[in-house]
Amino acid sequence: MRALGAVLAVVLAVVLTGCSSTGGKRAEDARKAAAEGRAAVDTPRWTFAMVTHSGDGDTFWDIVQNGAKQAAVKDNVEFLYAKSDEGQQQAQLIDSYVDKKVDGLIVTLAKPEAMKAAVQRAVKAGIPVITVNSGADQSKAYGALTHIGQDEGVAGEAVGTELGERGRKKALCILHEQGNVGHEQRCDGVRKTFPGQVENLYVDGTTMPDVQASIEAKLQTDRSVDAVVTLGAPFADAAVQAKRTAGSKAEIDTFDLNAKVAAGLKSGDLGFAVDQQPYLQGYQAVDLLWLYRYNADVLGGGRPVFTGPQVVTKDDAGKLEEYTRRGTR
Repeated sequence: MRALGAVLAVVLAVVLTGCSSTGGKRAEDARKAAAEGRAAVDTPRWTFAMVTHSGDGDTFWDIVQNGAKQAAVKDNVEFLYAKSDEGQQQAQLIDSYVDKKVDGLIVTLAKPEAMKAAVQRAVKAGIPVITVNSGADQSKAYGALTHIGQDEGVAGEAVGTELGERGRKKALCILHEQGNVGHEQRCDGVRKTFPGQVENLYVDGTTMPDVQASIEAKLQTDRSVDAVVTLGAPFADAAVQAKRTAGSKAEIDTFDLNAKVAAGLKSGDLGFAVDQQPYLQGYQAVDLLWLYRYNADVLGGGRPVFTGPQVVTKDDAGKLEEYTRRGTR
């Protein structure tokens, strides 16, 4: 019996070693395929399209696209992208992809009423839809599989709490896109938890010099402002410049990350940033569409899949710099 047991043990060890090496080889092959720009799967060449409300020059959406493109390579997906900061035009772009009979759609709902009919037409046409970044409250009602992003109100509350802990008394919340419900929710969230005063300042986000001039003028006329909160990484630098020219001592804080924000955190030009991991939003959206097409998988259980918020400060800047330089944070 002891001899038989020893033989069985050897056989089992060989089998397990073979299974382990096979599994390890598959994982290594997948990693190599992704690194070489090859698909890691043999599923059909599906086409997924993303339509966002991005304006020109918004680095946030570059990061979202980087995540989506990386997942598309891995999943053998053709990835298409279009954008418009006008709700009606964004809806028309969705309609154009429905006409092309794409295999999946990823959309943002910054202006949900303008998007409702187009999204519902896509769903009726049998195209699975995932919403990202904005529109968590409307996503399920419009027929999307799930929503990926952060709760904008909760993110705003995190900012309000952080400002309070830093002893700030009056904050400017800079809204750079009229009609964007997510932006309003962020500022409302700040107001909910911040023990001081919050004032909204609407600026023309399509022209950065105008953004800077508007913030500068406000800081010059109201010296009680000791915190400025921008709602997107590209606008943080404009706020820093406005602070300098206005001779203000206000702390500049922002939603979202990019390379300049990471550098600003490191230098002390920025107090903190709120990261919602846009790379992950793009990557997960493509991956979840692929999983749905391949295996009818859906994440979230009817609730959003959250990628944020995460408050990052000077202490985090060093490790974030590497990621922002490569376009993944």
